Amino acid sequence: MTPDILDQHLAKTLSRGRVAATAPAGCPDISLYLFDPSVLEGPISHDEAQAVVAEPAYWSFCWASGQVLAAYILANPHLVRGETVLDFGSGSGIVAIAAKMAGAREAIACDIDPAALDAVEANARLNGVTVSLCSDWNARPSHVGVVTAADVLYDPDNRPLLSVFRLTAPRVLLADSRMRELGDDRYRQQAVIEARTWPDLHEFEEFNRVRVYQAAGGLAG
Repeated sequence: MTPDILDQHLAKTLSRGRVAATAPAGCPDISLYLFDPSVLEGPISHDEAQAVVAEPAYWSFCWASGQVLAAYILANPHLVRGETVLDFGSGSGIVAIAAKMAGAREAIACDIDPAALDAVEANARLNGVTVSLCSDWNARPSHVGVVTAADVLYDPDNRPLLSVFRLTAPRVLLADSRMRELGDDRYRQQAVIEARTWPDLHEFEEFNRVRVYQAAGGLAG
């Protein structure tokens, strides 16, 4: 997969869109092809703005929680070493890439967006690792050692995922900046780390405070 393909995906919503290789400040050990903000010099047309809102290219930004969880995994490689790691809602793929770099036997990026999976493949190659791709959570492998997820609780209706993750693998690593209380005490907070979306979307400061959790799986929700 090449950056040209990612440019083509971006052009579907922003005709001037293109990606550029960059290292997010919250996890500088990993480089990613992300949205190049220099294309925004000059006003965005109404039609462009409507397209971006209607079909946002989430994969073209590296959200704060993804950066923090990726950096946390790189700093604590024993959490994934030798395991099959399944990254839910992978987006740019930074967490799956970090897992593979930290010694996971296999890192699987799961995302329903085909463009995101193209981005994961290109970003993995950029970092010299191989990440497996999964477009359907229900088609995941039967043997998963660790589930990772970052910034997937932006919608409160996604809270049941917390139980789903625990039933999928013996260990869950979760990072989130949207919900101050998860409502599931089996998720134990490990750290609180500051980070910003890259490129910076100037979000509210509260969304730059990322909480990292770990849970033991295999328990009924």
